[in-house]
Amino acid sequence: MNQLGISIYPEHSTVERDKAYIALAHKYGFKRIFTCLLSLTGDKETIIANLKETIDYANELDMQVLLDIAPRVFGSLGISYQDLSFFHELGAYGIRLDMGFTGNEESIMTYNPYGLKIEVTMSNATRYIENIMAYKPNTKNLLGSHNFYPHRYAGLSYEHFIKSSRQFKELGLRTAAFVNAQSATFGPWPVTEGLCTLEMHRDLPLKVQVKHLFATGLIDDVIIANAYASEEELRAMSEVDPEMLTFDVTLHDSITDLEKTIVLDEFHFYRGDVSDYLIRSTQSRVKYKAEEFKPTYTPDMRRGDIMIENELYGQYKGELQIALREMKNSGKTNVVGRIDEDELILLDHLEPWGKFKFRVKQ
Repeated sequence: MNQLGISIYPEHSTVERDKAYIALAHKYGFKRIFTCLLSLTGDKETIIANLKETIDYANELDMQVLLDIAPRVFGSLGISYQDLSFFHELGAYGIRLDMGFTGNEESIMTYNPYGLKIEVTMSNATRYIENIMAYKPNTKNLLGSHNFYPHRYAGLSYEHFIKSSRQFKELGLRTAAFVNAQSATFGPWPVTEGLCTLEMHRDLPLKVQVKHLFATGLIDDVIIANAYASEEELRAMSEVDPEMLTFDVTLHDSITDLEKTIVLDEFHFYRGDVSDYLIRSTQSRVKYKAEEFKPTYTPDMRRGDIMIENELYGQYKGELQIALREMKNSGKTNVVGRIDEDELILLDHLEPWGKFKFRVKQ
């Protein structure tokens, strides 16, 4: 089951603000919480006490808090990787290793008696995870998540992201990646030019980033990296269907009631005999073969246009299509709507026999 998450940064906020944000995220079904323990500057006892109060509140809401830590924090707190009782007493669901050990230590940690999850970074595409697996970890307690990048242009390339994500997914490990809330203003560091895993996501609407990650089929959990996302963004993110690719669309005024029903209410799947030019959903032409489909708006087509063949196309009338390339219109094709420009990247993830649906852009 896919999960959504938020991030909190106690060193840059207050317990009250963090708890309010956690409550709001819980309202929209969010499950995961990422937070940092990468440094302990100042009063350690106060920092830890405040963190425990926040984690206790999250646990009351049945949310899962993972603490991001580095090996140096173990030394600062006098903790051994062989004894994770400190994190258990804090109430953490698990710990994320910002920097790893040698593989054997990570494996040993997955056998901790508290069932704490051990999350390791996915972003390097090295043999790190293979090394951990060689030491026979308890994979039930082993997770993977990508890094996030506050520096513009420093985020992962798409090709690298796919390569590194596959390493974990093929091992059957639960995976996570981070997205950037445009309304959020801070993260763990002074530099904040957005926080995301994939560079191509940095300026996209939050909902599109989430749809894209789920559409890759390689990411189980999606976490907002910066704080605080707006309620509108949390709501939009919660409405994403991870099981079926859903396109936000604008419908043209020329669309008929029947065409609108076909677009929004009928079940669509990508026909298996693939074309370079269009995605075909053909069941509507069978169901509505007796209906009229008069020519209406028939401009030339471009990528992202939604079309329904009109009666001039004979047996094809009523068939729904999505344009993948520019095409000339002979007048036999009604262009009834268009996929949102930001979501055109999702077309690359719709595979033959894949199911999809449309939703009118709010």
